[in-house]
Amino acid sequence: MAGIYVHIPFCKQRCAYCDFYSTVQHHLVGSYVEAVVAEARMRQIEGEIKTLYLGGGTPSQLPVQHLCSLVDGLRHALDLSHVDEFTVEVNPDDVSHEFAASLAGMGVNRVSMGVQSFIDEELAVINRRHDARGALDAIQALRGAGITNISIDLIYGLPGQTMMSWQKTLGTALAVRPQHISAYNLSYERGTRLWLMRERGEVVEADDKTCVEMYDLLTSMLGEAGYEHYEISNFGLPGFHSRHNSSYWDFTPYMGLGASAHSFDGKNRSYNPPSLTDYINCVSSGKLPGVVEEAELWEQYDEMVMVALRTSRGLLLKDVARRFGDKALKHLLSNAKQYFDNGQLVCSNGRISIPEASFMMSDGIIRDLMW
Repeated sequence: MAGIYVHIPFCKQRCAYCDFYSTVQHHLVGSYVEAVVAEARMRQIEGEIKTLYLGGGTPSQLPVQHLCSLVDGLRHALDLSHVDEFTVEVNPDDVSHEFAASLAGMGVNRVSMGVQSFIDEELAVINRRHDARGALDAIQALRGAGITNISIDLIYGLPGQTMMSWQKTLGTALAVRPQHISAYNLSYERGTRLWLMRERGEVVEADDKTCVEMYDLLTSMLGEAGYEHYEISNFGLPGFHSRHNSSYWDFTPYMGLGASAHSFDGKNRSYNPPSLTDYINCVSSGKLPGVVEEAELWEQYDEMVMVALRTSRGLLLKDVARRFGDKALKHLLSNAKQYFDNGQLVCSNGRISIPEASFMMSDGIIRDLMW
């Protein structure tokens, strides 16, 4: 067991691009916290828990007393004595000096903050409720409380975003030097407000050429600033890779608690219902809410290829042979040959990986290597 993920689905408002399970209905917060703790007590966990991650949604929307109750309940339900990375996701305008001190008092030692942009006009288009100044103040408040491992999320390809504004966002980020930066290419997910805005002609999607140029600027600026590009969308100063998220990419088992949370036991995945009432009612009746998806061997192979090749470490060939046999290894190497020949895949010390220069083309490469 690598870590525990707890989904906190409550938000003050929905961001235009978000398709994660969330709700703006807060009247069930108390019942939800009780249900998550009850689920934790019912789960059987083998091995030491090394990371705890509260994500969402917006965990910082939980009133402090409920957040404390959740953390205390989890500590009584689970052995968290070996946790060395405790992350909470926050929205900048939830972070006061008092709230930051409360997080530190709960044992939180890492915060992931959804900044997305340091340009106020870009934030307004995607319905973010903070501004650039608020994000900078939040970082200062967290550091003042003694939380010195801070990750920020950024998005490129935003409506109206230019190379100049993206460079300004990156420059502002580097000036405050967070320990970790995650940067994502904006996607238009069906059913989101942003999808509808594009369909109505209210926003124009950034073209592929612009997104590639933005990604190139991202990798060059962060590389020059000393950040290690260890996964397609993730950059960390030395020693500050996300330990929790890295477990997703190296096929380590983890457990998800809460509505819509997913778990992985090393072979099969399970997921909880994406409904507050269904989740609470299930746990309240003494039943575990997870639905197990039993994966065929070839599906497990595909997933290993997909997650491993998103990282700079790549895929260990002996792991493929051990888990899936020589037939799978032969398939992998045969399909990889064209990419070895053109330099979009490299092999070193028994690992194959996609070099940084080809990260933006990784989807096509990975797809060709799948079963």
